[in-house]
Amino acid sequence: MRILLVEDNPDHASLIQRCLQRGTRDHQVDCATDGQQALDHLSRCLEGKTMHLPDLILLDLNLPRVGGHEVLATVKRTTDLKCIPVVVLTTSDSDTDRTTAYSLHANSYLIKSPEYRVLYEMLDDVQRYWSKWDCYSSPSGQSGPSGTPPQSGAPTRRS
Repeated sequence: MRILLVEDNPDHASLIQRCLQRGTRDHQVDCATDGQQALDHLSRCLEGKTMHLPDLILLDLNLPRVGGHEVLATVKRTTDLKCIPVVVLTTSDSDTDRTTAYSLHANSYLIKSPEYRVLYEMLDDVQRYWSKWDCYSSPSGQSGPSGTPPQSGAPTRRS
C-alpha cells in the first residue's frame, strides 16, 4: 500500500510514520509538509514523473500554503484522483471542519490521539480497511472496498 501523508507538524508526522512502520503491512509512505507539496506530488504522479499514485491519503486540515479542505476538494474533483480514499487525520474536533470534510467527500474523519497506542490502533484499522480497496481497478462511483459506502464501513472518529 502506498500512502501519502500530508502533515505540516514534524512531531505529528514522525509519530504517524512510526505507527505506520510498526505494523506488519507492506507499505510505502511519501510525505508532504503542506497542501501545495501534496498537490504537486499528485500532479507529478499523474504526469508519470514519479512512481505511482497513492492508494491512500492521510490528510491534516490545518496546513500552510494550501489548506487541507482545498487539497481534499481538488483530489475529489480530479477524475484520475477522486477514487483515492482520503482520510482526514487532524486535531480539529470542530463540527464545521468535520461537516465540510464530509461534504467534500472525505472517506473518513479521525481525530489524532496524543497517545501512541491509540494512534497506532487507529492507523492500523485504517490500513486494514483501505488495503482491501483498489480504486484503480474498481468501477467508478464506488467509494469503499466492494463498493461499501465509507460511512457504513470505514473507520470512524475516535477521541
